[in-house]
Amino acid sequence: MRSGAKRAGARVAARLKSVADAVAGGLALALLKLIRRANPERMADAVAALMRRVGPFLPEHRIGRANLAAAYPEKSAAEIEAILRGVWDNLGRVAAEYAHLDRFRIFDPARPGPVHIEYDPASLERFHRLRTDGKPALIFTAHLANWELPALAAASYGIDTALLYRAPSIGAIATAVREVRALNMGALIPHGIGAPSALAAALERGLHVGILVDQYFYQGIDAEFFGRRCRTNPIIARLARHFDCPIHGTRVIRLPDHRFRMELTEAIEPARDGEGRVDVAATTQMITTIIEGWIREHPEQWLWLHRRWR
Repeated sequence: MRSGAKRAGARVAARLKSVADAVAGGLALALLKLIRRANPERMADAVAALMRRVGPFLPEHRIGRANLAAAYPEKSAAEIEAILRGVWDNLGRVAAEYAHLDRFRIFDPARPGPVHIEYDPASLERFHRLRTDGKPALIFTAHLANWELPALAAASYGIDTALLYRAPSIGAIATAVREVRALNMGALIPHGIGAPSALAAALERGLHVGILVDQYFYQGIDAEFFGRRCRTNPIIARLARHFDCPIHGTRVIRLPDHRFRMELTEAIEPARDGEGRVDVAATTQMITTIIEGWIREHPEQWLWLHRRWR
């Protein structure tokens, strides 16, 4: 009798969750369409202003404050709050910009004029070398500024890419996100048990594999980040151990007037063990140290709001 009641309760709960997800998904899609109709720059400014006001009342603000206090023990409470205001501002802009990704103009020497996304000359040279060398490559990046843009730029320049992404838990939103990304960003590989095999297959096909590696990864290995140990995704180093392909880092920097600068590093020589094979732990630490350096330059543009250290 009790088991029957439990099953009935579980069915009711599942139906309620399905209805709630459908409502949330519908609202999210309606909001996405509304934002798309608005002026992109004015909408980004408005959502950023809203998040600067609302963000400090959300639980994630406390997480961000604790993270920053631990990462920057020398900073005052006022300095930390100023960084967090920038974090919320940036996050609001990312949300508003998502609906307009296909309208971003990327620097192209063949098409002069105003652009949203620019490259420094050295990065542009590396970018075109990467595009034409005929080799697969591993590209790591972080949740800095608008982290969707490197994949957008790669697709715009005709670089064949495969991107590891984390799908939202609500089905309708996940579908909308996948459709937006698929139109502008190449092949998509969802996080999950089959992701490493799919990424390996992409490298075997000669694709450029892009991965965000700056969040907590419970199956990861320990690396030092801002002086503290944290679980870090070693997938770049593990793939590099099995494939003879270069590793590059790319980042986005938010500039004034709704502009961005993208940077691409030279190929990073991975650390190797006594047998000459890629040292997974040491190479993961190298990548983590590079990302920390990026964040220290623009701390207000990184996503401090998740529990990176646990």
